[in-house]
Amino acid sequence: MFSSHRGRALRKESKMLTPFSEMPDPPRPIADPLGLEAIDQQIRINELRAQTEALGMSDGYVSADAPPEIEEEFLRSVVAYESAPMTTHFAQIEQAGVKLTPPEKLDDTALTAKLWEVIHALARLDTFLENTNHLGDRELYAQLWQESLRESTPCLPPGSGWVCHLDLVGSGSDEDSDLYLRYYADERTREHWRSDFPVEEVPPHEDPPFDRDRLLPRPSGNG
Repeated sequence: MFSSHRGRALRKESKMLTPFSEMPDPPRPIADPLGLEAIDQQIRINELRAQTEALGMSDGYVSADAPPEIEEEFLRSVVAYESAPMTTHFAQIEQAGVKLTPPEKLDDTALTAKLWEVIHALARLDTFLENTNHLGDRELYAQLWQESLRESTPCLPPGSGWVCHLDLVGSGSDEDSDLYLRYYADERTREHWRSDFPVEEVPPHEDPPFDRDRLLPRPSGNG
């Protein structure tokens, strides 16, 4: 199921009647009496399903009871994502006019300024950082410059509806799992981890050494 979709607002215009005009308004014609728009929409949905199958995907991602307008919008966005050319965030940022200077060529003050310039450039590309408080500014910028920004990603225009999250402890490695549990996981998540992986030790909680995440840009509507 999907959390949001485009709504259509209907506005009803009022009329002032004179004393000599007491007859009710004539009935308004039905916009689509033959249901042709519904037929056209189903044709578009079938074409989009065929495209997703050609891209090696199934239509099981759409709930069976999803309204047709939601299904069409979702399938259209999936086709756009899966058929988009590939690029890197590094290339996108530089194309946007932000120079990505190697970290070793920046002093601490310049590096912090450059880091936030990059963070806001990423946000304009609908890309948002998460879980960065275990890293100092230099560590974070180096991680972005050397690895995270150089990974392949679909080239989608801002406002496409797709949002990318760069989780700095999201690789799935043992090290990142330990960092997540130590600094970011709440107690409920830690209890689930103990239940699911009883032979693994859950590290004690620690407050992260830095306080950056609360200042990071967020996707629209997420606070």
